[in-house]
Amino acid sequence: MGAGKRGVLTAAVTVVCAVTVLAVPGTAFAAPTPPPGPGTTASVTVVTSDVELEAVRRKLDKLYRAAAKATDEYNAAEEKARQQTAQVVRLAKKIVEGREKLDDLKDRAGAAAAAQYRGGGLPPEARLVLSDDPQDFLDGAGRVRQEQHATKGLLGEMTRTQRDLEEYAEDAREQMRKLEAGRKVKAAAQKRVERQIEAAEKMEAELEQEEKERLARLERQAAARAQATWLSSGVLDELTSKATAQGREAVAYATAQIGKPYQWGAEGPNTFDCSGLTSQAWLAAGKTIPRTSQMQWQHLKRVDVEDMRPGDLIIYWADASHVGMYVGDGVMVHAPRPGRTVTLAGAGSMPILGVVRPDPAAE
Repeated sequence: MGAGKRGVLTAAVTVVCAVTVLAVPGTAFAAPTPPPGPGTTASVTVVTSDVELEAVRRKLDKLYRAAAKATDEYNAAEEKARQQTAQVVRLAKKIVEGREKLDDLKDRAGAAAAAQYRGGGLPPEARLVLSDDPQDFLDGAGRVRQEQHATKGLLGEMTRTQRDLEEYAEDAREQMRKLEAGRKVKAAAQKRVERQIEAAEKMEAELEQEEKERLARLERQAAARAQATWLSSGVLDELTSKATAQGREAVAYATAQIGKPYQWGAEGPNTFDCSGLTSQAWLAAGKTIPRTSQMQWQHLKRVDVEDMRPGDLIIYWADASHVGMYVGDGVMVHAPRPGRTVTLAGAGSMPILGVVRPDPAAE
């Protein structure tokens, strides 16, 4: 491991130690209040203990994770709706083109029938008797056969075109049924997201400012402990993979968004959710990847954590409900949750499900 990396990791561990000292459960964060004077009644202020705040932190974490999972469901439904809408548009275009073709075939078939009618519709034997020149008859008979074949071909093409139109129309109806079902899934997911976020925000709003500050310290402490444990496992000791050209572009895009607010369902340019950030970063690098963290986990190539390189995506939690982008030196960039902004964080600050690579062919 290079000196630069060792320096970063040493600094990280130092910060962890400092945070741990500052945020030891039970530590007082306010100056002690002087004892009440004679003749006064002591006022009792109930201050939530760190144990209770830790329970609040875990509850908030659970609510926001549920919101993240519902957000993934919403995003998946939104993506599917986009694809189905595009398919309906393509089918509608085919239907219009098919109708125009069918109208043209009908016109051509009608013209062929009219030409045959003008020929009297006589059988070849009768036309031979009436003809003064046998050669004229033979030439005419050949043309009649050609016209008959052409008419038969037109009728066959008309039948095929009509059948295609019926299939296109049925496909379009099926896509519309799926689109309507997808809208219901999307609406239900949206309600779940809003309900979870509302409950979390209500819980946070009920805390006093001093409690909010202590809660933030507890959050940082928990993340720092997890990161320190992850680093101490030696997971980065043999990490030597370098970013590809596309990976560097993706990292540059993602880190340029630092400070922008989290917004569920958003994929830029001013707000992002976690997978909106990663999918747009790779799109900026010229690579289209799945929209949601769950689909990224399902469809992108998986690599060992020990082999990850900048630009790879780290999938978090057992339900793959969160994703960040590895930027190097044990750090990732992500859009954390409502009320937060795009930021850098320890890659091991949350439970890692696995790592996926958007550009496995680029070495």
